[in-house]
Amino acid sequence: MFLFFSELLGRSVIDSEGKSLGKLVDLKVKMVELFPMVTSLRVRKRGAKETLALDWSEVESLNGNIVTLKPDAEKKFKPLELSEGEILLKEELLDKQVVDTYGAKIERVNDVHLLIANGELRIVHVDFGMRGIFRRLGWIKMVDFLTNWFFAYQLPEKMISWKYVQPLASDPQKKNLILNVTLRKLHELHPSDLADIIEDLDQGKRATVFKSLDTQTAAETLEEVDPKIQASLIESASEEKASDILEEMAPDEAADLLADLPEEKKSKLIQTMEKPHREKLEELLTFEEGTAGSIMTKDFISIQDDKTISEAIDEFRKTTHPLETIAYLYVTDKENRLVGVLTVRHLLLCVNEAPLSKLMNTNLIMIKPDEDVKEVEEIFKKYKFMAIPVVDEGNHLTGIITLRDAVESKYKEF
Repeated sequence: MFLFFSELLGRSVIDSEGKSLGKLVDLKVKMVELFPMVTSLRVRKRGAKETLALDWSEVESLNGNIVTLKPDAEKKFKPLELSEGEILLKEELLDKQVVDTYGAKIERVNDVHLLIANGELRIVHVDFGMRGIFRRLGWIKMVDFLTNWFFAYQLPEKMISWKYVQPLASDPQKKNLILNVTLRKLHELHPSDLADIIEDLDQGKRATVFKSLDTQTAAETLEEVDPKIQASLIESASEEKASDILEEMAPDEAADLLADLPEEKKSKLIQTMEKPHREKLEELLTFEEGTAGSIMTKDFISIQDDKTISEAIDEFRKTTHPLETIAYLYVTDKENRLVGVLTVRHLLLCVNEAPLSKLMNTNLIMIKPDEDVKEVEEIFKKYKFMAIPVVDEGNHLTGIITLRDAVESKYKEF
């Protein structure tokens, strides 16, 4: 069972007969294993100012907001003592800064992700995202409701595995943590985590770390980096590697990045790309900022209406597009006019030889590339789609806008 440290803080501690003994105020952890184990509870007993410790082995269960102890556990409370290599999570970990191996600040630790397995409670992740803050404030349900209501979107968890984190040896007060990552292991981190590391380095070190990444990792990370930093990173790479990275990126993300480069640099990179990628980006770059065309992507699956479910499945299997772009399969006629749409559900549940023209939904919601992005936001809010097709004046399919693209464009306004 996974749980967050913030969900344990303040829980009632009761004995085996249901009598309240006090409140849980902290956990003591021994920092000797890859995923450290909780060894003791720190409890403030009813009516007492001082806190006492109790071994984790005396816990019978965690149910709701209650920590239930084993029989006779109350007799085993003792004064709190910290040995070498032990820390208190609340006092010495929460709200501390995470820094990378170069000494640049990344984020504050907002929560700790724990795992109960085989009767042991262990640290598995550090949470330094906004969800951790809202969770500690008790606002997370309200925030999820509001973001789902307005944007059909939920703030993502932002966590990093504990195996990358350790107390600084030179920091006896444990005011900081170090992100224990070598350049050889950077590709193992989530792109969002890598982006945070890169953003907090100085310009020279950013380039060093970015150049050490393989093409795919660099592309995924660049999509998560602050747009103000993206241009300097891509310019730090050789033209050949830069064009390879841009080809790996989502077309709309790559187009946004190219639009921020000097005209000469942009032209050189585009000409270095392979023709299919070059043509996609050149088309996207023709749309004005703030229009549907400027945030659409060319990554989608389309198939002609004379095909079958079986043939559609074959197309689906061959795609390498990002997951958020393949929620729907778009059906076109021989002139590439959009005539219908299918969901993945159709592919899974319908008979293989069933014709697409008989199963597709023809009640389409479409948008023109020159329409304002605010119109796109309203459509997502109203219909709760995962993506919206973009068509030209002749209803020819030119791209799609994903929910993620719409949400990111909304956030750019602030």
